[in-house]
Amino acid sequence: MKKLMFFLFITTANFAQIERVEPPFWWTNMHLSHVQIMFYGKNIAQYEVSVSNGIVIENIKKTENPNYVFVTINTKNTTAQELTFSFKSKNKVAFTENYSLKTRKDNSKFRESYDASDVIYLIMPDRFANGNPNNDSTNEAVEKENRNFPGGRHGGDIEGIIKNLDYLKNLGVTALWPTPLCEDNDKQYSYHGYGQSDVYKIDSRYGTNADYQRLSAELHQRGMKNIMDYVTNHWGSEHWMLKDLPTYDWLHQFPGYAQTNYRMTTQFDSNASKTDATMCMDGWFVKSMPDLNQSNPLVLNYLTQNAIWWIEFADLDGFRVDTYSYNDKEGIAKWTKAITDEYPHFNIVGEVWMHDQAQMSYWQKDSKIGAIEHYNSYLPSVMDFTLHDAISTVFSEDNSSWDKGIIKVYENFTNDFLYPNPNNLLLFVENHDTQRFNEIYKNDIKKYKMAMTLIATIRGIPQLYYGSEIGMNGNKEKSGDADIRKDFPGGWEGDTNNAFTASGRTANQNDYFDFTSKLFNWRKAKTVIHNGKTTHYIPENNIYVYFRHNETESIMVIINNNPEKQTFKTNRFKENILNYKSGKEVLTNQSINLTNDIVVEGKSVLILELQ
Repeated sequence: MKKLMFFLFITTANFAQIERVEPPFWWTNMHLSHVQIMFYGKNIAQYEVSVSNGIVIENIKKTENPNYVFVTINTKNTTAQELTFSFKSKNKVAFTENYSLKTRKDNSKFRESYDASDVIYLIMPDRFANGNPNNDSTNEAVEKENRNFPGGRHGGDIEGIIKNLDYLKNLGVTALWPTPLCEDNDKQYSYHGYGQSDVYKIDSRYGTNADYQRLSAELHQRGMKNIMDYVTNHWGSEHWMLKDLPTYDWLHQFPGYAQTNYRMTTQFDSNASKTDATMCMDGWFVKSMPDLNQSNPLVLNYLTQNAIWWIEFADLDGFRVDTYSYNDKEGIAKWTKAITDEYPHFNIVGEVWMHDQAQMSYWQKDSKIGAIEHYNSYLPSVMDFTLHDAISTVFSEDNSSWDKGIIKVYENFTNDFLYPNPNNLLLFVENHDTQRFNEIYKNDIKKYKMAMTLIATIRGIPQLYYGSEIGMNGNKEKSGDADIRKDFPGGWEGDTNNAFTASGRTANQNDYFDFTSKLFNWRKAKTVIHNGKTTHYIPENNIYVYFRHNETESIMVIINNNPEKQTFKTNRFKENILNYKSGKEVLTNQSINLTNDIVVEGKSVLILELQ
């Protein structure tokens, strides 16, 4: 056995007691019918394993750590039943363990997922709403509630989300993306959830596994979807398994810790050194998040089964995958394909934080660029970071020039040909890792309206970050992550400002909310926006005009990034205006004559339903 630098195997005398079984149960009629069950207990590997009911054991895998045994059973063509695993020593049963095969929902395989018809709302659960103060600090959680510390646990939970789902529905939201809810038992800064310590258990400060099931049910009752934030690249240093590793190479070790170089281009750069490519993929994202080795079949299978288990258990509607492009390339492609083989309509968006469309498109399923080196990630969706980059600067660039102003947005869409499916890109103006939009633009609501109009009407899936819709700001560069992850006002008893209700919001907050709600509720029924074609025109005078159209409907969008009122003729757009004579403005219900010049105020938008 190789010596571990700081993750030690803990063994005892010849005594075994099962401490963990993962996955804790499985289902019948699954595409993944060959289930590898991990049994964990002291010196458990010394026993012979058998199972009842004529179930076939296809493989028993033991590692250098005697506290683990991985047992693969074949559940194909079986019915729901209770199994008994027997652990024998010298032909005598030392102990047994029961295991359930459950009945799968009839429509589970064909579950719907999120797509371009949706509006996704991203929250940090600890900072959204405290629905159950009794779980703010729990016995099993190391870090206790401390709302006075910006980087501490503040008490938001699943109950708080459920209590405010009608607020989200009224806003026009159709899908919810919470940052990870599984247990993160780090000693401090555990509120973000990305350093998970148990990936089969909801963090007790958020609630229980049953509460998470209830969240899905409550969302579905409202016609909304539940997206899980899944982390394949790393776990937290307090993960129970990392204190007693199944194998030395469960993690990438050098030995011990070495940090990634973050140069994701090395994963497809034909000139990159193997050393650089390896350090990007195998290095740790941060020191407190040990890097998982997806090239180890045991690790890959564990992650695959865990992901599918959550989909089935919690009736999930999609994944967002953290740090997707830092995983082992081949391993993460197998993981993604296994999930979409099980659920052909299941959408998965990967975080690929790059600043070039060709590089980002490499990671989308069936990429022509990836095919050059015979690589397919099988990842349905990626996040449109280049659009985010443009949005972060463009609305302060008032003077149109060759490469400044709204032309940046236009140029972003000129590269859509690189993506196999540009309609399945995630669009956002901010998220939990970026500078707040309203901080960048000093709470200029005119600029907010232009940005929201853009992501609501162009191709792709718009994503809101909690609080954007009431003008929340925060300075990541000056005050750190906690400042862009503030508590939502009204989520805690005693909050003087309750932004969850119209009467509790300030006048300014209502201005933001009312605009956002009207825009995204209008979008819900507009299939021409969801899957129509796009025709756009080169911006002039810092005005961007584009059309979303299909065989029966056409929407004309005008974004005037010029601070001055602009007047322009419509004959330039006749190939899209066709025989339409007027346009009803979505936000004001004003009718605009398309045969006359169009007047648009400075720093404003028009969304016209052509008639």
